[in-house]
Amino acid sequence: MSEHHHDPFKPHLPELEQLKRNWDRRNFLIKTSMGIGAVALGSLLGNGLFGKTSKVTATANTGTADENLEAEILRAIPHFAPRAKRVVYLFMAGGPSQLETFDYKPKLVDMFGKPLPDSVRQGQRLTGMSANQSILPIVPSIYKFNQHGASQTWVSELLPHTAEVVDDLCIIKTVHSEAINHDPAITFFQTGNQLPGRPSIGSWISYGLGSDNENLPSFIVLVSKNAVKDQPLYARLWGNGFLASEYQGVQFRAGKDPVLFLDNPEGYDGTDRKEMLEYLTKLNKFQNEVNADPEVEARIKQYEMAYRMQTSVPKVMDISDEPQEVFDLYGPDSKDPGTFAANCILARKLLEKDVKFVQLYHQGWDHHGGLPAGMAKQCKDTDQATAALIKDLKRRGLLEDTLVVWGGEFGRTVYSQGKLAADNYGRDHHPRCFTMWMAGAGVKHGISYGETDDFSYNIIKDPVHVHDFQATLLNIMGIDHERFTYKFQGRRFRLTDVEGKVVRDILS
Repeated sequence: MSEHHHDPFKPHLPELEQLKRNWDRRNFLIKTSMGIGAVALGSLLGNGLFGKTSKVTATANTGTADENLEAEILRAIPHFAPRAKRVVYLFMAGGPSQLETFDYKPKLVDMFGKPLPDSVRQGQRLTGMSANQSILPIVPSIYKFNQHGASQTWVSELLPHTAEVVDDLCIIKTVHSEAINHDPAITFFQTGNQLPGRPSIGSWISYGLGSDNENLPSFIVLVSKNAVKDQPLYARLWGNGFLASEYQGVQFRAGKDPVLFLDNPEGYDGTDRKEMLEYLTKLNKFQNEVNADPEVEARIKQYEMAYRMQTSVPKVMDISDEPQEVFDLYGPDSKDPGTFAANCILARKLLEKDVKFVQLYHQGWDHHGGLPAGMAKQCKDTDQATAALIKDLKRRGLLEDTLVVWGGEFGRTVYSQGKLAADNYGRDHHPRCFTMWMAGAGVKHGISYGETDDFSYNIIKDPVHVHDFQATLLNIMGIDHERFTYKFQGRRFRLTDVEGKVVRDILS
């Protein structure tokens, strides 16, 4: 062997060798003595005692004042006993119409084509798509509503399966937002701010509560392949923002490679891959010792998670062994991977594996025209599987500690955008009031909360702002939204910014 040959995994730069020599016993004890005992104890006790993977033991009193404060904030979570252990959030991207789903307005029947009264609009902002209309013609929904369940809740005929589980739902009719266009509105819901760059709600939960399954990410995203791609989705909607990258949502896809770049490269077997990752970890740990960059530590954790996921992901993504009665429950699309129905089955499997936050996105709800046909298709694609998820979680005993959320980024206007026909109309964006629902752990069931006016245009009782919704979700997970902060660029940020109040009237 040539005398010039050396192990490529051992750095030989003189500067690095000098740094290693300077890493003497005194420096080692100063840097690690305060945290090594906690790390050892955590290793001995494992994750089972605390119910989550700790992120703070190694930083105990060893970093800057800000780093120590962040550690103290995490140690305090949960701030109180959580009502739910996990969340599944069904996001209907595009803005589903509340007038065709849950907000029944019978007085509109005799007002077809009449202009929206100025006293109702009150000079409120319109989008550029309907601002130039000479009149804003009222159009009642063409779909029938009926009362269902012991709660006698009004539900549209478009949602017959959801009507079957209405006594499990907490329907909130008075959600409202300042954002009137899709991108800022959906970004607001997911991150607490209309401008991109903040951590998503799932990332905040992952950061604060850790993971109950070390072999799967704590925040997983599923996007329907069978949805109309009327409005784009961006990975930043489930991004980590200024939090460490280990807290970003991981998108699972249908097909051969559910997680990109997870499989072994061509020519590598499992042993080779493990050896390569071990060497890479050594290099990253050495870099972390030299630079103390938190992103290096996050990178190490991500590589370790990726290795474990090579075994765990194929198992959880395989729904072929589900009994036929499960496919019958979720509907005919449920055997087709990547559809909303199949993703609902996957969501249930991930929740069974104690994944903390699962988010499903289903696009196609932006009905500026052709709303009757468009809404019928969207509801057909999602209604049965949504109700099936509630039923399935309930019969498996998971609904009692799982929170289920359904909703979009805003609602739709009572007036028609563009041409109006009795069986063909469109509705513009309406952030002033719209409907969402929650079910499961932490919320009252079989209730409708809040009231809108006869036009579903303004709120007349119990408004729920986007920040109120976020504060309530965090509360259900055991987190005080006002105390849950992260310092970035000299300011302490939180999901709810400087607003938000918990909607206690809906809590069980």
